[in-house]
Amino acid sequence: MANISVSRHGLTTLITITRPQRRNAICRQTALDLQAAFEEFDAGEQRVAVITGEGNDAFSSGADVADIPEVWRCTPGLGIKTEKPIIAATAGWVVGGALVLATHCDLIVSADNAKFSYPEGRLGLTGGLIAGLAGRVPHKAAMDVMLLGRPMSAQRAYDVGMINDVVPVGKQVDTALEHAAQLCEFAPMVLRTLKRFVNDHILVKGPSEIAAETMRQTNATRNSQDREEGVAAFREKRKPNFTGR
Repeated sequence: MANISVSRHGLTTLITITRPQRRNAICRQTALDLQAAFEEFDAGEQRVAVITGEGNDAFSSGADVADIPEVWRCTPGLGIKTEKPIIAATAGWVVGGALVLATHCDLIVSADNAKFSYPEGRLGLTGGLIAGLAGRVPHKAAMDVMLLGRPMSAQRAYDVGMINDVVPVGKQVDTALEHAAQLCEFAPMVLRTLKRFVNDHILVKGPSEIAAETMRQTNATRNSQDREEGVAAFREKRKPNFTGR
């Protein structure tokens, strides 16, 4: 996973996008690497994940236009279904698909130089996932970001409730890890239940979010060992031996 690094801090997993030469842009492989890292986190004993970008200039400049990714794959709740808490630690630019990724995390800690931007109206394309922002912050604030495309400062994001903390540049990861360490002391079943109730019953899902969740679930079947076994058995004219994997 050359595009990301993964480290453990007690029961917290720290996932870092490591493409500073591209302002941590998310290319096709980066999206797949992040999805795999989140899946490994969910399957293991770690209790909280922190996602960040290398350096303080950009959490991520969003989708890499030179190698367009499927952003839904690395978006919590869409490409990754986990009931464990995820915290985003952001600094500098948080653009496009990276804004979608961050706002789908449970908590956001931002350096005071963070700027949240969604420029797809200027680019002439959209995957529609950003529509979910209107279910997470006041409607007019969300539409300002989506339609006018004006960058939102860290302070403004805090004022409208999009982020939880504004900290000095360079302190965003440490603060997120402190929050994570505190969460690791709490009852995991309670945290999972609260997150599940909110994500499944409180937050409204837009059309693109529903489509992404459907894609994740159908891909699990399409890429399964049972599918390979079923196809092989059909070709070999024998009874398949399914294992549920």
